[in-house]
Amino acid sequence: MKRMLKDVDPVVFWGSAGLIAVFVGWGLLGPSSLGTVMKTALDWVIGNFGWAFILIAFSVLVLCIFLVLHPWGRLRLGPDDSRPEFSTFSWVSMMFAAGLGAGLLFYGVAEPVSHWTSPPHGLADPESEAAALVALRYSYFHWGFNGWAMYAVMGGAMAFFSFRKGLPVLVSSTFTPVLGPDASTKPLGRLVDALAIVATLFGTATALGLNGLQLNSGLNYLFGIPKSNAVTVIVIVMVTLLFVVSATSGVEKGINFLANMGSFATIGLFLFFLVVGGSTVLVISQGIESIGNYVLQVLPMSLQTGVGDEQWMAGWTIFYWAWWVSWAPFVGMFVARISRGRTIREFIIGVAAAPTGFGFLWFAVVGGVGIELQRSGRADIVGSLDTPELVLFTALDALPLSAISSFLCIVLIALFFISGADAASVVMATMASRGSIAPSKFVVIVLGVLMGGIACAMLLVGGLTALQQAAVLGSVPFTFVLVGVAWCWLKALREETRTDPPDGSADDVAVEAPARSGDAS
Repeated sequence: MKRMLKDVDPVVFWGSAGLIAVFVGWGLLGPSSLGTVMKTALDWVIGNFGWAFILIAFSVLVLCIFLVLHPWGRLRLGPDDSRPEFSTFSWVSMMFAAGLGAGLLFYGVAEPVSHWTSPPHGLADPESEAAALVALRYSYFHWGFNGWAMYAVMGGAMAFFSFRKGLPVLVSSTFTPVLGPDASTKPLGRLVDALAIVATLFGTATALGLNGLQLNSGLNYLFGIPKSNAVTVIVIVMVTLLFVVSATSGVEKGINFLANMGSFATIGLFLFFLVVGGSTVLVISQGIESIGNYVLQVLPMSLQTGVGDEQWMAGWTIFYWAWWVSWAPFVGMFVARISRGRTIREFIIGVAAAPTGFGFLWFAVVGGVGIELQRSGRADIVGSLDTPELVLFTALDALPLSAISSFLCIVLIALFFISGADAASVVMATMASRGSIAPSKFVVIVLGVLMGGIACAMLLVGGLTALQQAAVLGSVPFTFVLVGVAWCWLKALREETRTDPPDGSADDVAVEAPARSGDAS
């Protein structure tokens, strides 16, 4: 057992694992009572804490804009002579795979059509041309700059303290300005790392549950397999076993190859919707106009509290901000590890803007085609909105080669499912192992199984609604951590430039100097 728990912080690992195990057990043995408690807790959180999610999503975006414009943006995430390890294309591709994945498949058609039929905040008449523009704009909003800004702040701070200050790649390391250089060993630092694991478990479990629901719907559509929570639980259990095997058997390279193939397949699906979806000119023109509207209005939109429209805010905007918060430690650690040598300005622009750009294109085309299929009467997508996991297959059914494209989508969802869960379990094990880059396989298995357990428990508690509730509730404690990370990073930047101010000469040379022979460009 000692060998299996090598490098493990017992307080962080057993504390977070024990808490989640109790939650999973409660969900499996008493789903109705847990559902009641979760609903009560969620109502309290939304009523008393919902504004905080909105303020945080706005603040991190403003912070990112500030860092891009400030001279601090010239500082490198590493020594001044360090250079990026990966090419820009590979770097952006890896971020896309980590931060988007199957979520785009689940919501790509369902969200724009939902907003089109019921425009948020009464901004347009339902099912009108104006409603289509509003629907696309809010889809960009929920998948755009604000969410990726959370990843940029978390990942940028972790990379700064790790590569420039020589500390472990841990969330607790970002608190060294207030806790000292041994922050990760102090009680508060260990609590921070435990909260990061708990938030990640809930966030990734929500994604697993959505993937499971969509896989079940696809299997039902193609092969007539019954659509039920029991079947979805079986799917999640099977996929959990697959990613546990992949994380412990040395076949990670093969899984990573499949994940990369999944990224190319996603682009292929995007082109399929663009070419055969019909109304291509209309879809593109709607996309251009709605993207422009979003870019101009993103800051005012970020401050909307939705007074009088609280139910919509809870089901969409606040859910999304909480979900992004819960994914922040996982994706933040991932992008930190692959970003050594980049400047803060380059890092923030890359993290916050590049994946968002693909999200624009995805929702403009896939969501726009979905709206046009409904408007033209070629598909009854509105009739599928009560089961959003079925919406993608409803849209594909109205397009040519529906059986082939639906089968490929099932494979694609499974690929994202396995590779994403694999990566999340390894990252959480790293958090529980004092930042070790080769965590114990035992820890990986335990956390991976708990992640699948949460997804199964939430499906039994209340399906999609319970999954969304879990994401919100699991993220609440970590919102305080995210605020602390941002404040500590600013404090560290101020102290660094106070002793070695970026006067524009040395830092500009460091930024503009060509990459050394042998470095990735």
